[in-house]
Amino acid sequence: MAVEDKHISYRIYLVAFAIFLIAIAIAVKLTNIQWVEGDYYRKLAKERTVKNFVIPANKGNIYSADGSLLATSIPNYTIRFDALAPKAENFEKNVEALSDSLATIFDKPSGFYQNELRKARANNNRYYLIARGLSYTDYIKIKGFPLFKLGAYKGGIIVEQKTIREHPIGKIAERTIGYEREIAEDKFDGKGIEWAYREYLNGKDGKILKQKIAKGQWKPIRDVNEVDPQDGYDVISTIDVYIQDIAHHALLKQLEEFEAEHGCVVVMETETGQVKAIANLGRAKDGTYYETTNYAVAESGEPGSTFKLVDMMAILEDKVADTSTVFDTNGGEVRYSGKAVRDSHRGGYGKISLARGFELSSNTVLVQAVYDNYKDNPKKFVNHVNSYGFNKKLNMDFQGEGRAYIPQPSDKNWSNISLPWMAFGYGVSVTPMQTLTFYNAVANNGVMVKPQFVSEIKEWSKTIKKIDKEVINPRICSPETILKLKAVLANVVKKGTGSKLYSKDFSMAGKTGTAQVNYGKRDGSSLYYASSFVGYFPADKPKYSCIVMVHKPSTVNNNYYGADVAGPVFKRIAQKIFTDVPSTNEIRNLNRKIPKQENNYNDYFARLQEQKQSVPNVKGMPGMDAIALLENLGIKVNAVGMGKVKTQSLQAGQDIIKNTTITLELL
Repeated sequence: MAVEDKHISYRIYLVAFAIFLIAIAIAVKLTNIQWVEGDYYRKLAKERTVKNFVIPANKGNIYSADGSLLATSIPNYTIRFDALAPKAENFEKNVEALSDSLATIFDKPSGFYQNELRKARANNNRYYLIARGLSYTDYIKIKGFPLFKLGAYKGGIIVEQKTIREHPIGKIAERTIGYEREIAEDKFDGKGIEWAYREYLNGKDGKILKQKIAKGQWKPIRDVNEVDPQDGYDVISTIDVYIQDIAHHALLKQLEEFEAEHGCVVVMETETGQVKAIANLGRAKDGTYYETTNYAVAESGEPGSTFKLVDMMAILEDKVADTSTVFDTNGGEVRYSGKAVRDSHRGGYGKISLARGFELSSNTVLVQAVYDNYKDNPKKFVNHVNSYGFNKKLNMDFQGEGRAYIPQPSDKNWSNISLPWMAFGYGVSVTPMQTLTFYNAVANNGVMVKPQFVSEIKEWSKTIKKIDKEVINPRICSPETILKLKAVLANVVKKGTGSKLYSKDFSMAGKTGTAQVNYGKRDGSSLYYASSFVGYFPADKPKYSCIVMVHKPSTVNNNYYGADVAGPVFKRIAQKIFTDVPSTNEIRNLNRKIPKQENNYNDYFARLQEQKQSVPNVKGMPGMDAIALLENLGIKVNAVGMGKVKTQSLQAGQDIIKNTTITLELL
């Protein structure tokens, strides 16, 4: 018995000792938590129960130069259903009415929604998708539907909101306006104005501190935000929606007609460099065209004959030849190191002046003019090209500007054909925007300005930042050279390769270009043409400059030349700008008196005085004059047709009765 009691005592001591050890461990752990790791656990508890929530800032809008909205942020809603949230009574009472309501807005049978909602409840689905991509108006409607109007906890409605960027004018100029494409969580790849001016547009998000009060439920700790959000500023672009629409559709029409691969158009205001329109269209697999790449800014390639203006400027500046200097086209072919340079016109043009060679885009004339005068010192010619800005980027705000390339005599790949090939636009690489900037400098009397896409940053009506024009080169060449260049550019349209574009009623100046692309490929399978026209209008007082590039037009009818493919786009844009765009509909010389009009007015006034009491004879008179005359006599006029008056319903000489109606037939 004593032995058994002794064993029991040992067990009691052992248990007591174990309890003592556990107590010591607990004490040590509590001490460690309280004093050693206390800060860590207090921080962890706070993070799990108290958290800063982001208050998104409202992103600024992008406007056109005339105030039209180009890009704006709008709320986008997704509606889901927690099928377990409503009580059985509420669910059964409202499910049929809710299904009827959903059917009216989403064009599906009411029975479909009844089945889906019941199935979701049976499957304990707490996140059933009702619809996504809803507008604010649709969201408000659905929020008021039976069952859903009871709220999140009683009705089971789950609302998710996010902000999306919309372009009210559609896909026009999409690549220039820009976009934001989500590529990973909280990361975005931006382009165009959206990306370049994101610092102003995005604003600054705010913060509010909230405490967790239940599963998925948080409430603000304070009545004020930790950090208030700052809305983004508005960006005023230089784009004119009227000119943009004209350029877009003019390019689209030509791309479709010639089944071209892609193309671009840029319209720039000559004096300021403000880009009024930029269209970039590429062909999809289904044959339609849309904004794929900002070709005008990003695509760098051999310009072909439009580069010949560089030759002319360098030659005239150095006075090594003049516009009247005569060159022999040698039957339309000259050779350098065994390589032939040919004119597009078989047999050449005989002996012609340098100016005429430029107007006819003679390769042989321009190549000889450059090679003969710079072969011993090619660096002198290349330095001219560099000074015109072709050896570097324009450094515009946009991401992805194409890389320019001008071969230098010091390069290891410089050869005997580098100089002559450069003279007719090969072996070099420039972007359409660079070419346009150069031509615009000629139109702007030698002042080269940087292309500008944004004019102002605003907060409501307050100007935050004014973006003035940036002069790249105040004098690209002498005034004498500018005058000669303007003359030959005007003659290209009047009597040169662009003569099909000539109109006696509207003056234009520019240069055609037709470049072979991938001509170096051995099999020739990828060879195609790039047609271009670059210039300005009106020719006498340039208001706008413009470049048109069309890549890979159909060669079925051999009309892939710049004058045939790109030129008509240029002409259509130029003429429509000055007939359709409100900003160009100016009345000039309003107060100037024209003798013929004055004589006509005096004659009509005299006839009016003589025939005040009787209907005048207006046969043969212009319709507008006849209407003015008759209405001044108190006669109502109903004119049919256009032109001059052929017949009148009231006979001349009969007494006038006030408010009588006369019908005039015009032809």
